[in-house]
Amino acid sequence: MKTAPEITVQLIHIEGPLKGQILELADPEIRIGRHPSCQLQFPADFNVISRQHATITREGNRFKLTDHSSNGTIVNGKKIKEVYLKDGDVITIAEGGPKVSFLTREGAPAAAAPAPPPPAPPRQEFVQPAPPPQAREYMPQPPPAAAQPEVRPYIPQQPPAAPQPEARPYIPQPPPVSRPAEPAPPRESKEPLIIQYGPTLRSFDRLPLKIGKHPSCDFQLDHAAIHDLHAEIYFADGNYWVRDLTGRHLVTVAGVAADQGAPLRQNDELFFSPTGPFFQFLGKGRLGELERTPAPPAEEARESGKQPADRMQEKTGPKSPMSFLKKIFSKD
Repeated sequence: MKTAPEITVQLIHIEGPLKGQILELADPEIRIGRHPSCQLQFPADFNVISRQHATITREGNRFKLTDHSSNGTIVNGKKIKEVYLKDGDVITIAEGGPKVSFLTREGAPAAAAPAPPPPAPPRQEFVQPAPPPQAREYMPQPPPAAAQPEVRPYIPQQPPAAPQPEARPYIPQPPPVSRPAEPAPPRESKEPLIIQYGPTLRSFDRLPLKIGKHPSCDFQLDHAAIHDLHAEIYFADGNYWVRDLTGRHLVTVAGVAADQGAPLRQNDELFFSPTGPFFQFLGKGRLGELERTPAPPAEEARESGKQPADRMQEKTGPKSPMSFLKKIFSKD
């Protein structure tokens, strides 16, 4: 008899008092509210949420959200009593209440990595002090005799003959063979990609992915610095890659221009332009937006007496999407 696969529910707080946290559960029923028995529990003084506000119940391979509250539950902007959830849905718990994003994946919740043991204190060894120098009686010494120069007869020397260059036959060399800097990216790779931008999560199951403002792009970014066709994300040689399609050296990965394509490593920062938007690659095909204020122009920085890099550091905001998406791979 075929058994149902084990499915883990991921609840990601994107707004509210628990913003930045993520909860992974494999229970057949998940309770939401302020009561201590709820798996998704909110603070007791958060009165907009009921004690037993709502439940998420597994039915086969589907999950049904049922509202039990007096202030209501909203899914993707619509108030509901019962609804079947799908990946990427945004659940608002009560009018004006916190928001949680719903995701699922097969398998048990990931176990947290054990903390490394504290380093051992440095070992101290006893060093025997050196004995004091022994006093000796001073004995005056006579000065050394001056050396007499040796008299040698003068013998004129002939200048050395100039060396003759060695004649070698001319052998033409073949021109160097030019090689491309990077291999061409493969087409139609079935690698998953999840992008968190603002309060929503977008999931893609096929690469390459075109990014820009134009309606023909797979992922449209509404940002002043984004071009109609801005960048491309693809999968090659076991890694996710980003390529700048603007021709203006705008896209960087870990501070390196991605004009010819750059690989995305764990925790690399991806800047689509110097003024944003900013993302961080968290591994396993997941990108999280960084909440960051760009540096002011050089003229404004000179008027304030600070370098643009210093102003950038002062205005850098919290990186909450990075922190809560990173926990997907480490939280129980």
